[in-house]
Amino acid sequence: MADIFELFKRIRKTEDPKGPPEYIIVGLGNPGDKYEGTRHNAGFSAIDFIADRLSVRIKDLKFKSLVARCSIDGTPVLLLKPQTFMNLSGQAVKEACDFYKIPPERLIVISDDVNLDAGRLRIRGKGSDGGHNGLYNIIYLLSSDGFPRIRIGVGKKPREDYDLADWVLSRMDGTDGAAVAATFPDVFEAVRMIVGGKTEAAMGMFNGKKKTDDDAEENRS
Repeated sequence: MADIFELFKRIRKTEDPKGPPEYIIVGLGNPGDKYEGTRHNAGFSAIDFIADRLSVRIKDLKFKSLVARCSIDGTPVLLLKPQTFMNLSGQAVKEACDFYKIPPERLIVISDDVNLDAGRLRIRGKGSDGGHNGLYNIIYLLSSDGFPRIRIGVGKKPREDYDLADWVLSRMDGTDGAAVAATFPDVFEAVRMIVGGKTEAAMGMFNGKKKTDDDAEENRS
């Protein structure tokens, strides 16, 4: 019975944000049906999962993005999906950050990472773009790399001469897709920890963690 009451408390917190957002949580991807399910859209998929967990829909158009207001454990947040295409993601992020006066350390960006095996996570409190065009544009327009980011491994190129653009815009097969989807509960928990001021703890808990086949199968059920 106590668990039911706790669930109701959390639902009320997500549906009734008090005051302006204190954090902006961004999932990176490319807009349009043709890009759904591609490796480059892992950030979109992850933030859709988070929105579902928080019982909101990311559907309002603002800041060149689709957005939703909600709360995470009592902290007002803005969920944001830039509609500018990946290499211009910073335009949307900067507009939202400027409007709400959100400093970089209270911006959380979720993106794909082709340097990680599918199903692995890498969390950092700050750092370089690592060759990711969306992160590059955000860092460039904010003039800061001091924001937490959660990178979702989507698998490395199958061979060295494979075109990178073709790879990131390819749809994930069953194995890679299931492994990526299986990370989403951990991404959500990592976001909760970062919003709660526990970025280093989230790094220690989730960095390099690999979902097993059983985890992926459970996530599909």
